[in-house]
Amino acid sequence: MTIQQAAPAFRHKVTVGLLAAVLGCVGAHWWYLKRPYAWLVSLISVGLMVACGFADIWWENPAFFLLFIPILDGFIEAIVLCLMSDQRFDARYNPGLVRHQPSGWGPVLVAGFTLLIGTVAFMFGIAMIVIYVWTALGWLDGLDLKG
Repeated sequence: MTIQQAAPAFRHKVTVGLLAAVLGCVGAHWWYLKRPYAWLVSLISVGLMVACGFADIWWENPAFFLLFIPILDGFIEAIVLCLMSDQRFDARYNPGLVRHQPSGWGPVLVAGFTLLIGTVAFMFGIAMIVIYVWTALGWLDGLDLKG
């Protein structure tokens, strides 16, 4: 008697790109690609989110700034994976499976969307760090930022 194994699922670039762009901070694309240590990425990110919740002002917590690392990593990986050639992507993530049609414009549009949103998030992170550091150093004393 032989045991039949289920055929591996074909992984699509658009799906992995959207997972990385939207849920990359918790490593959703790592789970989709069945990468080792996906649980570690998820654990660290959730731990940082919980740490942010215990702070009086969550956006001034150092854990919030550390959370930008997996967020930006998700954006970068979304762009890299979407713009990877179909042959290279399939060789790495779909070995032995046949692609029936080329990816087309879908991954390119996801990469463009990710670049736009990732740039905004990156600039926001830099601005938050600059304001936080300048306030802590007293460089903004006497400057009315609220009115």
